[in-house]
Amino acid sequence: MTLVILLLIAIALLALAYREASATVWSGVLPAVPVVLLVTGVIGTAGLLVGLALTLPVSLLLLAPSVRRTVLTGRLFSLFKRVLPPMSRTERDALEAGDTWWEGELFKGRPDWSQLHDMPVGELSEREQSFIDNETERFCRLLDQDRMERSDHDMTPEAWDFALKNGFFSFIIPEQYGGLHFSAYAQSCIVSKIASRSFSAAVTVMVPNSLGPGELLMQYGTDEQKDHWLPRLADGREIPCFALTGTEAGSDAAAMQDVGIVCEQEYQGRKTLGIRLSFDKRYITLSPVATVLGLAFKMHDPDQLLGEQKEYGITCALVPTSHEGIRVGRRHFPMALSFMNGPVQGQDVFIPLDWIIGGPDMAGKGWRMLMECLSVGRGISLPALGTGAGKMAYRMTGAYARIRRQFRLPIGKFEGVQEAMARIGGHTYRIEAGRRLTAAAGDMGYRPSVVAAIAKFHMTEMMRVVVNDAMDVHGGRGIIFGPRNYLGYSYQSIPVGITVEGANILTRNLMIFGQGAIRCHPYVFAEMEAARADDLAEFDRLLTRHVGYSINRGVRAFVLGLTGARLATAPVSDDTARYYRQLERMSSALAFVSDVAMGVLGGELKRRERLSARLGDVLSELYLATAVLKMYHDAGRPQEQLPYVRWALDESLSRIYDAFDGFFRNFPRRLMAAGMRWLVFPLGRPYHAPEDADGQAIAESMMQSGGVRDQLTRFGSWSADDPNDCMGRMEHAMEVLDRMEPLYDRFLKLVAKREINGFTLQERLDSGVTQGLLTEDEARQLAEYDAIRLDCIVTDAFDKAELASGHGREAATEPVAGQVAQG
Repeated sequence: MTLVILLLIAIALLALAYREASATVWSGVLPAVPVVLLVTGVIGTAGLLVGLALTLPVSLLLLAPSVRRTVLTGRLFSLFKRVLPPMSRTERDALEAGDTWWEGELFKGRPDWSQLHDMPVGELSEREQSFIDNETERFCRLLDQDRMERSDHDMTPEAWDFALKNGFFSFIIPEQYGGLHFSAYAQSCIVSKIASRSFSAAVTVMVPNSLGPGELLMQYGTDEQKDHWLPRLADGREIPCFALTGTEAGSDAAAMQDVGIVCEQEYQGRKTLGIRLSFDKRYITLSPVATVLGLAFKMHDPDQLLGEQKEYGITCALVPTSHEGIRVGRRHFPMALSFMNGPVQGQDVFIPLDWIIGGPDMAGKGWRMLMECLSVGRGISLPALGTGAGKMAYRMTGAYARIRRQFRLPIGKFEGVQEAMARIGGHTYRIEAGRRLTAAAGDMGYRPSVVAAIAKFHMTEMMRVVVNDAMDVHGGRGIIFGPRNYLGYSYQSIPVGITVEGANILTRNLMIFGQGAIRCHPYVFAEMEAARADDLAEFDRLLTRHVGYSINRGVRAFVLGLTGARLATAPVSDDTARYYRQLERMSSALAFVSDVAMGVLGGELKRRERLSARLGDVLSELYLATAVLKMYHDAGRPQEQLPYVRWALDESLSRIYDAFDGFFRNFPRRLMAAGMRWLVFPLGRPYHAPEDADGQAIAESMMQSGGVRDQLTRFGSWSADDPNDCMGRMEHAMEVLDRMEPLYDRFLKLVAKREINGFTLQERLDSGVTQGLLTEDEARQLAEYDAIRLDCIVTDAFDKAELASGHGREAATEPVAGQVAQG
């Protein structure tokens, strides 16, 4: 009976903690526990006195803030201020830049699923849809990827002219300045569609519409600057670039060597207050053709011409590239791709003070400006590049795996190939879901820096996996460059997406959790601010709530672990309900483990990048998994997409477990690590890799016209209809095969059974007709299809002189007619 009573009390306390009872409730409950134990005979009078001696002081601390501050939190406050790591101005700007959005719900441990379901995602206006269907389609048709990358190293003049005149550089510019002012989702769809045709062309369009003069002018420019520059950017008279990265300053912008000294100098015939700039930038996209340069530099005023301040810090200015002393035009050759990229240099270049973006008042505020605007490139443009490459690889691999036969079967029927195809399909679904959800943030008015970092890192990494697997499935067909190769240039471009806008190693190890833990946590940043402001009362209030929050999340993680997350909430009752519950469980676990890690390690957690990166992986997978659930919900929960959904969610949950497992195994306080593991996973490993059956279903759907294949790639990819185009050739063959497959399979079986004789295709067709096994019309159709099939799998070949000259536009291909049918 004593054990039953103790168990009931423990359950009641757990229930209160699980429901996050208030401090007032706890102050009454705690002293009541020894009283209940006395009444039920579990303890005597002495036990009651001991129990009250332990619980009444706690109740007093909960009810009396002044006592609590004197006895407890005042001392903790002093300790916290001593161990609080220093925060540089650049770190503070990075932390304060942008907004907290859906990732905050996931980090707090109790996501509001109605908030996720109610988000407007994937909506295009009539004007945006028309632009995608018409202007973007025509632009894609002007692109010859092989010619761009292998011989011209540039888009054609026609493609450049079309892009400039049709507003491809003005997606973010308001209509009042002549821009298109498209939604973030529309921008994402357009860049993704172009990327599925040409990575280099997509980069060319992407840059002016993400981090660049246009974005900075709109957010921070003076009215005069906007009126002058934005119309010229919108109609293509000006081509912008933005120069941030230098020889010494890559990820560490504070190491920037580019300087601007405030001085007075003769300019346009009169003495002018301005800045003398010296800079050496590299990796600047569009700089070889740019007419206006956005420039980041460190501004100094040693003579105090502007006031008492001598060091202003990072500042952004807008400078015409024709300005005296600016050196542009030379090109880098990034991965031998054709998009314009090069160095920008200048020595003792004088510019007027009012060329600072936003005017002199914005001097020294450049880093904050950049942090707030970087989320556009990270969250919209780069994920769109990954999506476009992924969708192209998805469609082409599905077609090739069905058309290409070995051992009498389409190669997509072999389980080893299906394993790779499952990753291609599953990750493409994840990429598309992440693209849609992340773009929704911008359209809702948010600039979520943590979500942007998640999207940039994971969607470019998934692009790497998808394109790698596609190359494996294609084999030799994928590695031979030429007009027929649709895959090789995407493979070639993978490191570009991985490297730019914050290298992926930096993004994972420093940004996602480093920013997320502080920005998304409901109390940590506020506690840090209270400590810096020496506000004990505010610190006490926050810390008290923080302790209750941590206890609640730990109890929730433990209870949900014991019950298989059955107590968690799910907004649906279908096959995905269990995933909602498991994600809520892992959200609670992340909140609890993050609190313990920050509380125990403090500033040391910042230096232990591998530990913090694993917690960032948990947050990232929660985000991607909820994006998948959102996309499936918005699509009307179609059954044919369910294998993709299960594969994607099982993949995310398995990765979440692996991330927690790695964290616990490497946490320096071993006993505490064991305790956290037991609380989070009390019954052992609950998640496993995706099921083979789902992977097989994905592979099969990739080889079928229509269905999920079209649903997944309908928006944000280019679908060629020209049989002579490298991708159109595959699509045409798929259409013909849809009609011909039963007849073609029957013919191959007759060949395999030796009921039809002959060595060449034509001999076998003649034999079939002679024996009455085929009609004349069937033989003709088979011959036509076999020519189409061989045309899909043949690769380009060139004369030696053509390659030596660097051209080789007219490829000499292997013959495709009269081949022996291999079956």
